[in-house]
Amino acid sequence: MNERWTAADLPDLTGQVFVVTGASGGIGLVMSRELARAGADVVMAVRNLDKGAQAARTIGPARGAVELRLLDVADLDSVRAFAASWTGKLDVLINNAGIMMVPYAATADGLESQMATNYFGPFALTNALLPDIGGRVVHTASQLHRQGRIRPGELDRGGRRYDPWKAYCDSKLAVVLFSLELQRRLDAAHRPVRSVVAHPGIAKTNLVAHVGGFSGWLNGLAQPLLNDLEPGALPTLYAATQDVPANAYVGPDGLGSVRGYPKVRRPGRRGRDAQAAAQLWEATVEKLGKEFDFAL
Repeated sequence: MNERWTAADLPDLTGQVFVVTGASGGIGLVMSRELARAGADVVMAVRNLDKGAQAARTIGPARGAVELRLLDVADLDSVRAFAASWTGKLDVLINNAGIMMVPYAATADGLESQMATNYFGPFALTNALLPDIGGRVVHTASQLHRQGRIRPGELDRGGRRYDPWKAYCDSKLAVVLFSLELQRRLDAAHRPVRSVVAHPGIAKTNLVAHVGGFSGWLNGLAQPLLNDLEPGALPTLYAATQDVPANAYVGPDGLGSVRGYPKVRRPGRRGRDAQAAAQLWEATVEKLGKEFDFAL
């Protein structure tokens, strides 16, 4: 295996269907472009169709087809509509959409926005589409999952004071635990689908553009050390297309996994807690409803 794997090493993906959420910019757009150039048919799931159309035009000539579909993962009605409209096969779902360290806001479903966008929405979307998924689900995590804490009874922050940093870390730990429990259920049902996790290191996206204070200052100083968009997309592309183990955790191979080439690594201790993962799943279903508990 090439230790310096890049998008040039993508296999021929002709005939395979990928859904990429949050595809109208940043890493999601880079992934959509590279997958389509490798021959995949890519559905760019976006919150804003006009912005998505502008992004899609930048992809240029590609061997695979590119299609836009409306999806706001933070809105359960939007998730329901997207899943209900899906027909045909789906090889790979890439849960890429996310937000980071935003001020407190509640979604239309009354959920805290970071947890809704980064975890609840992807959980609902994955379970709703699971009957059609034949290959794998790729979840977008962060090294900051190591700082997260999951209290199944307080998934929406409960009565705790809202802290944008902690809410983000918690949401990313929830993603890692989701993958762990999903894979356990897939294995128990003898489904060949793989659940895998990828993180981009720290990439130069607009994800943290609004972050102020000390965190924003540090982010500005660190810019020369961060991944550009194209390298930042590589771990997810690798996780989505290469023969990685079930529930693999893929990130950059550099110091601290901040930047570098894709490598299968290991999540933090809290992300390997099978009991916590099972409890999180049950608490999430209680929160969102049984309709999103796909019977494997």
